[in-house]
Amino acid sequence: MGMRALNTVLLACAFALLLASGTQREKSVLSEGHEDAVRALEASYYAQHTPLALRELAQGYLDAGAPGLALGAINTAPAALKRDARVQHTYARALLDAGRASDALVAEEGVLRTCDEQGCDTWLLASATRRADILRELEKLGVDDAQAYPESASVAYHAATRQARFSVQ
Repeated sequence: MGMRALNTVLLACAFALLLASGTQREKSVLSEGHEDAVRALEASYYAQHTPLALRELAQGYLDAGAPGLALGAINTAPAALKRDARVQHTYARALLDAGRASDALVAEEGVLRTCDEQGCDTWLLASATRRADILRELEKLGVDDAQAYPESASVAYHAATRQARFSVQ
């Protein structure tokens, strides 16, 4: 009888722990507050497969803190959409946010080559040049994941963006 009572007590304790633990909730893939905006961007992209819609969808994923989804959206897009310079610029940002700075540098240099060959607007050329400079500095420091090494990323950023000022007297 003693063994049966012990088993009953242990079973009751296990059941009590199970009840006390509550339910586990799944973790949202997107940052809170971005679900509706991303849902609208997804609907827009699937309604019209344009480079602009793809870029906006990928940027929405990046704003929501999901660079893997941005990479997936661009990687699965048709080749004609992926060749767009602005899409490639967003792709480089997604690679950087995913901790792949060396791959981001290759993608950003591709954007600069496309701009040399086909011409780009001034904003895209300036943004791609600046990011490529920062990524080169990260590469010099041996950092591939800028988020894992924020101090080194800050040093790379300041080294790439420092400016000399001249004063004429």
